[in-house]
Amino acid sequence: MKLLGIDYGKKKIGIAVSDSDGRMAFPKEVIKNDVHTILYIVNLVKQEGVDAVIVGESTDYKGEENPIMEDIKRFNKTITKKANVPVYLEPETLSTKEAEHIQERHDKIDASAAAIILQSYIDRV
Repeated sequence: MKLLGIDYGKKKIGIAVSDSDGRMAFPKEVIKNDVHTILYIVNLVKQEGVDAVIVGESTDYKGEENPIMEDIKRFNKTITKKANVPVYLEPETLSTKEAEHIQERHDKIDASAAAIILQSYIDRV
């Protein structure tokens, strides 16, 4: 089962993909979050043969939704509808900080965060 992981941000989106068996997550790229984002991701789902999309769930330390969750929910509904694949949420708390701890800060850190989110989902299910 091939999976796509997403670290959603208002300006940038980190993308990761799994191997074809859905056992290991790999950072892929960072894209701008703009009017072309949905179409790009829908095409990526088709090109990669993705079976499900895993998106980071943004909550605070109390487990309450951060303001960006409204955008994430709209994004998830649109991806589900246009790409015809299920979208699941996976907690993303400190995923970027974890990626920075492992690799230091770089321009693809959001893709590394997406891989951490995706690997967390893979390990949990």
